[in-house]
Amino acid sequence: VQLVESGGGLVQAGESLRLSCLPSGSTSSIDFIGWYRQAPEKERELVATITTGGVTNYVPSVKGRFTISRDNAKNAVWLQMNNLKPDDTAVYYCNARFLNRGAYYYAWGQGTQVTVSS
Repeated sequence: VQLVESGGGLVQAGESLRLSCLPSGSTSSIDFIGWYRQAPEKERELVATITTGGVTNYVPSVKGRFTISRDNAKNAVWLQMNNLKPDDTAVYYCNARFLNRGAYYYAWGQGTQVTVSS
């Protein structure tokens, strides 16, 4: 499984961005996709997740502002980010869990930079 993210950029506080994650390879084995982010000199943190069944979960700091969605037919996942804040500045990574020969593995994308100016 390979993941390609896109959609990052430089915006002002209060504006919006939509990130995309396009998996390729054995995408039918993916059961769980999430978005993580890593700000400079900080640890990578989980932002949002979505299961194949559409169950979502968010870190408290983005609830009500970010929305994760998924199109299983297109094997695509999006992260709609509204009312962005400078604290949201980070490299955002897509992460997918997939099953291979009875074991779970994790794939990461290359990351996309999101910068929010005040």
